[in-house]
Parts: sequence; structure tokens; C-alpha cells
Amino acid sequence: MAAKPSITIVGAGNLGTALATALLRAGYSIDAVVARDGRDSLRRAKALALKVGATPAAANRAQINSEVVCFCVPDGQISVAARSLAAKGVWKGRVALHSSGALTSDELSVLRQRGAVVASVHPLMTFVRGSRPSLAGVPFAIEGDAPALRIARRIVKDLRGQSFSIKKRHKVAYHAWGTFASPLLTALLATTERVAATGGVTRIAAKQRMLPILAQTIANYAALGAAGALSGPILRGDAETVKKHLRVLQRTPLAREVYIALANASLQYLPGKQRAVLKRLLASA
Repeated sequence: MAAKPSITIVGAGNLGTALATALLRAGYSIDAVVARDGRDSLRRAKALALKVGATPAAANRAQINSEVVCFCVPDGQISVAARSLAAKGVWKGRVALHSSGALTSDELSVLRQRGAVVASVHPLMTFVRGSRPSLAGVPFAIEGDAPALRIARRIVKDLRGQSFSIKKRHKVAYHAWGTFASPLLTALLATTERVAATGGVTRIAAKQRMLPILAQTIANYAALGAAGALSGPILRGDAETVKKHLRVLQRTPLAREVYIALANASLQYLPGKQRAVLKRLLASA
């Protein structure tokens, strides 16, 4: 296979778009962008194909000619997309990769049966509309057939990412970890905006005013670890302040539940004083 094999991208969503543009910058040729046969999907595929110099195609009319095919579709659509493309070219000697964090390379088994080598290649990164993060330094969890892994490692290296091997049985736990690191963290930030509102601060103002403390917290975590980054009443063992927090949070019951869960996690994993007193307080709440 060529040092930089030709690539087809299946799916023109946030991840597919970010990956295709990053591959192009890394010197790869994008042959085609394949999408479902729907107006919105095809519109996105055409826009992405124009951006990366590829040919757009609907899945039911696509012809696979690339050496590598990257499936960047939702988890529930990976095996569906693979089956729909199984008859769209000769798969022997080709590499098929999918980007699911929770599912294994076996989602592409229909292509493996036709002679392809397959792997799952998941970047531990968040991709949302309006943001195109760099893949430099991003860890990619990979598992699958040995020949496909060799190609995947080469591609990740060219993207300036960092590949690491993961066992099939660990993929769901790995994906849960990633969910805590980004979408659930985002949910926590949304909850903090609700708490700010009970103190008369608008969501827009809350977001702006939180940014400095959030940035310093992440910097502290990076430099000192979780235990070293912890501050506040639980670290000090200030049960009276925690009691006041619980009282005022009765105005926002869901935020109160989140507070109790995270405070309990803090007592379980992190240092702090008066742990027994705080545990009883949280249990009674």
C-alpha cells in the first residue's frame, strides 16, 4: 500500500469533516465522500467533497476505489453502511476503519469476509458544529486486524496524533471515560449556569465569569493531578457551608442531586477533612 493511501470518507458529519480536512492537510488524497441517499446528507457530502477535492456519492450509487475507507457515521449505522457498500467494489486488499469509541472492529465483519482488513480507530476528542479541533496530540484508541492497525498507526502519526492499543472488552469502559471527560463535563457546566441563575446571574454572564476559574482548574489538574487541584469546603471539611449549599440548592433540585453525587465522589476519591461528618450530611440530604 502507498505511503499515503487514497481514502474514502463515509459520512460527512462533524467527525467526517474534521478527519477529511486533517487528512488533506497531512498530504492524503480524498477520493470520495459517501453519504446516505437523503437531501441533507448529500448536501453535506457535496460541501465536504468540494472542500477536499473529492467526489460526492450516495451510498446506493457509490463505487469504492480507495485503498482505505473510513466510516465516520453514528454507531448504529456502521454495520448498516458496511453492508450497503459491501457490493460496491472489490474489498480484497483494502482497509476499512470505523470511528466508534464503544464498538469493536467486528462491526465491519461483512467487509472482512470480502477480503478487507478492518480496525476501529477512535480519537479521544470532541467534534461539534462550528469547531474544527486540531488532531495534533490527540490520542487514538485502535484495535482490529494487524495489517489494518499498521495502516491506522501510520495515518494517526501523519495526523500528528498518538495511537494506543485497546482490547475489545475494554472499549465500552473507554467510551464511558470519554463521555465523562467531555459531554458529561458539558452537562456539569450547563448545571452550573442554572445554579448561577438562582443567584441572579444570567447564563451568558455566568459563562464568561466562570472561564477564568475553569481555565485555572484545568491547569491545576494538568500540573498537580486531581488531589492537588481540589479546593473548597469539602477539602476544608466545612460542613456548615455544605449544609448552606444544600439548602439554597433546593430551588434547583436537579443541580442539588448533581452536587450531592459529586460531593460523595470527592469524599470517596479525594482528600478532605471531617469526612465522616460530611458523609452523614450528604446521606441525610
